[in-house]
Amino acid sequence: MVFTYRTSGVCSREIQIEIDEQDVVQDVRFLGGCNGNLQGIGHLVAGMPAEEVIRRLESIRCGNKPTSCPDQLARALREYLSSKG
Repeated sequence: MVFTYRTSGVCSREIQIEIDEQDVVQDVRFLGGCNGNLQGIGHLVAGMPAEEVIRRLESIRCGNKPTSCPDQLARALREYLSSKG
């Protein structure tokens, strides 16, 4: 399944996350933002359980911003998991 998340407060505009039935992240694509860094994040989290990605990335800040692209990915995954019930 591909889950799309509209980001807020960061340079990227959207995150597209492919996640399987066991809640393992298969692929992540950021639209906008720092292309090389965000591709790197996508490659690093591929194959990782969503809960582990959340644990590692939530609350990371970008400069003075209260969030970051990694934090937005964690928020997206948390939203996805909570929508499953």
